[in-house]
Amino acid sequence: VQLVESGGGLVQPGGSLRLSCVASGFTFSTSAMSWLRQAPGQGLEWVSATYMDGRKFYTDSMKGRLTISRDNAKNTMHLQMNDLRPEDTAVYYCAIGSMFQNVATMVRGKGTLVTVSA
Repeated sequence: VQLVESGGGLVQPGGSLRLSCVASGFTFSTSAMSWLRQAPGQGLEWVSATYMDGRKFYTDSMKGRLTISRDNAKNTMHLQMNDLRPEDTAVYYCAIGSMFQNVATMVRGKGTLVTVSA
């Protein structure tokens, strides 16, 4: 199983970023997929999930600012993040699993760092 994230970087408050995840080694099309994040000095937090049937879920703290999408033909997942805030600074991870799973046990990639700062 391999999950590779990209798209992180430094962005000013109010800016946008689009994160990507390329998956391999498992059946992506039948897997629930999530984005997690870990802010400096904080624990791992679930952010968003996309299910095989098209359902999408978002954490309340970022609802309205996120759009999750997936392309099963390309084994890829994206997270469009808008109106970013300094408190969104974190390492963002692509992970296998749904919002109902223990984030600590979810298989995830190495992450991509998002820094929101003026």
